[in-house]
Amino acid sequence: MINYSVYMFKNALMEDAEEKAYARNQVTKVMSFDEFVKHIASHNGVFSRGTVKGVVSDTCTCLVELLLNGNKVKFGELGTFGISLQSEPADSLAEFSAKNIKEVNIVFAPGEDFENLRSKAEFKLVSSRAVQAAALKAIKEGESTINLNDLKKPNTPESPDNGEDGGSSLE
Repeated sequence: MINYSVYMFKNALMEDAEEKAYARNQVTKVMSFDEFVKHIASHNGVFSRGTVKGVVSDTCTCLVELLLNGNKVKFGELGTFGISLQSEPADSLAEFSAKNIKEVNIVFAPGEDFENLRSKAEFKLVSSRAVQAAALKAIKEGESTINLNDLKKPNTPESPDNGEDGGSSLE
């Protein structure tokens, strides 16, 4: 089940754009590597957690090695891993060198098992994290109401990795 909340967002690149409602998933839990390994091991009684942990860890090490050697790696149903480069421009081909390359990024192309997760997903509308936090604070302080207008944020979404909602979310 994917929990989501709804927020209003205005496209900052378009001056005359109107705010529109968008969904943002709410992460239920950030699983540690050990929790992920334990989960994998629980699906197959043949391999211990230690074996699974070793295989996954070695897989990561080998994947990095292969990518840094210029390979693209097809990882079965999971997908394909490759790299992309970000560089500073030079005025000419002759002036460009490896020093212009600033980042090596991993590119992941999902496999067919991941192509259309929408068709497999179930959704549940929940309050935004800001509303949840305000409600909890009100309960702790013995308040019986909260003002949702006080929770509105500017139209700049936060990074999805930080677990907070951006925009002005009132759901």
